[in-house]
This record gives sequence, C-alpha cells and structure tokens, in this order.
Amino acid sequence: MLFARLVLLAQALIWGGLGLLYWIRPYEMANLSGMLLMEPSSVSDARVFYGGHQFALALFLLFALRRSQLVRPALILVILIQLTLSLSRLLIAWNEGGMGADSQLFGVIYRGVISLLAIGALYWLERQARPQTTVPTEPEKPREADFDGL
Repeated sequence: MLFARLVLLAQALIWGGLGLLYWIRPYEMANLSGMLLMEPSSVSDARVFYGGHQFALALFLLFALRRSQLVRPALILVILIQLTLSLSRLLIAWNEGGMGADSQLFGVIYRGVISLLAIGALYWLERQARPQTTVPTEPEKPREADFDGL
C-alpha cells in the first residue's frame, strides 16, 4: 500500500504544481508547448482547463491518499489519463512526423513511467487482496487406534 500511495503522491505533486503554474504563469506555460494565448478568453481557458483541471485531479489524489478504499480507483484514474495522453501524443507524433518540442518527449516519458508504476502498484494491491486459496484435502479416515478406548 505504501508504494501505491507514493505513486499517487508523486502524481498529485506533479498535477498540483502544473495546475498552480498554469494559474500563475499561463503565458509561459502555454509557450512551453508552442501555444500563444492571444485573447483574454484564451488566458482564462488555459487557467481553467490546464490549471484547474490538473489541480482538481491533484486534490482527488490527495483525498484518495487518506482513504484506503479510494487508492485503487485513484491508480486506475492515473493509468487511464496518463496512458491516454501518452498514446495520443505518440499517435499525433507518428501522424505528423515527430515530436515538435523536447518538453513533449519528456512528457511522454514521464507519463509512460508513472503509468507503469501505477500499473505495478495496482497489480500488487490486487494480488494482496486476493484470498489465498488452498486445495481442500480429504478428511482423514478414522483409524482403528482411534476407537480403542470406546
């Protein structure tokens, strides 16, 4: 359970940090991926979607850290989001002929690593939760010595 919580904490810190950075410095953060925020509405959208969305996800992961029944769903959330983003980025790179910026490559690597860690943590939790099955044995047959005192 500790490993799963560490994976969730790492992801919560990343999402929380990125969310705050998009709120505080939307122009600089958008420029990292080659986007230009030209209108006040685009700045607002960057703050709300990129900042608020990631910050809300971080808050959920932090909440899940305190509730053991939410650790598995939180790991599944991390896996689905990060794998979807990674596969989307790779599909776009394949379709367009490569990745445009180093930050995109590092993002794909990070998302792949955190996804694998979350999958490993989820797999470990599932193995720990399974009841240990034992093969039932036949009951012992009574022996004559068991009836000597009767």
